[in-house]
Amino acid sequence: MFKNYFLYLLALATVAASCGNKSAKKEDKGKSSGPVAVDVSIAKASELSNIVEANGTVLALDFVELKSEVPGRIVFLNIKEGALVSEGTVLVKLNDEDLQAQLRKYNAQLELAKTNEKRLRALLDVKGLNVAEYDQAVNQVNNIEADIAYTNALIRKTEIKAPFTGVIGLRNVSKGAFVSSQDIMATMQSVNSMKVDFVLPETYSGSIYNGLKVEVVNDVGKKYPATVIGIEPQVNTATRNIKIRAVVSGDNKGLNPGAFVRVLFNEGETKKRIVLPSNCIIPETRFKKVAVIKNGKVKMTNVETGLRKEAFVEIISGIEEGDTFAVNGLLYLKPDAEVIIRNIK
Repeated sequence: MFKNYFLYLLALATVAASCGNKSAKKEDKGKSSGPVAVDVSIAKASELSNIVEANGTVLALDFVELKSEVPGRIVFLNIKEGALVSEGTVLVKLNDEDLQAQLRKYNAQLELAKTNEKRLRALLDVKGLNVAEYDQAVNQVNNIEADIAYTNALIRKTEIKAPFTGVIGLRNVSKGAFVSSQDIMATMQSVNSMKVDFVLPETYSGSIYNGLKVEVVNDVGKKYPATVIGIEPQVNTATRNIKIRAVVSGDNKGLNPGAFVRVLFNEGETKKRIVLPSNCIIPETRFKKVAVIKNGKVKMTNVETGLRKEAFVEIISGIEEGDTFAVNGLLYLKPDAEVIIRNIK
């Protein structure tokens, strides 16, 4: 009997506890979580320009590899590494003794041919010579003069002259060496003017034009003004980029050919734009939203974004100047949720 009474009391306790839990759940369910405390900011329009940055490479305005048009042995070498030379300076002379001997032979033949032509001309004037014989003498003079011109051209090819005023690079040959037309004796480049080649996505093709002012920045942050002088008309089909060339204006000290630089230019005119911090934009599958606070409640507003930088995003539509928007606690905000403004940043 005592055992049955104990089981009865245990059953009553279980039922009472179950009812108590249900009542507590109903009571908790009826309670409200309360307003969410958030920090907010006021949308303002600020003057902003879209500065586009591209990677570029510095090049000498003029660059050439010094090679010989004809093979031969070097008999004179005037390549001084790192020296500034003027246009027309003879840098290398190849052996031309055979050509000089050939030239002397042609000059002797020309002298004799001219003497013969004068003699026949005198006979022709007194009707003592057939015209055909005189024409043959004149033709011989012309042929020898052509041979002399050709030999002089070959002699000029044995001289390598500076094609422009510039600085000589490192020497690759020595006096007495035999060189062919494939051997690079040295390089030469102008250093008074520099150009920069850089690439941009084809979407910027409408913003780039000849005469556009850009800014070149080297690895230590020094800036150089430059002007666009040419645009490659064909888009690279592999990268979808366009190639642009600009010439650096004024002093280019600190820019070395082959160096990496950054090229900056303003894509559009400076104008007032509404910008929001990047972390205030809530990305969704189809839209981008901003938590706008109106009358103490959250309104999730669809926005259209434009210019994007590391710290902020331009708002093209959806937000107007003076609107209040949440800057933190975005994961806990829901449409029409009540909020308490904690700070205005």
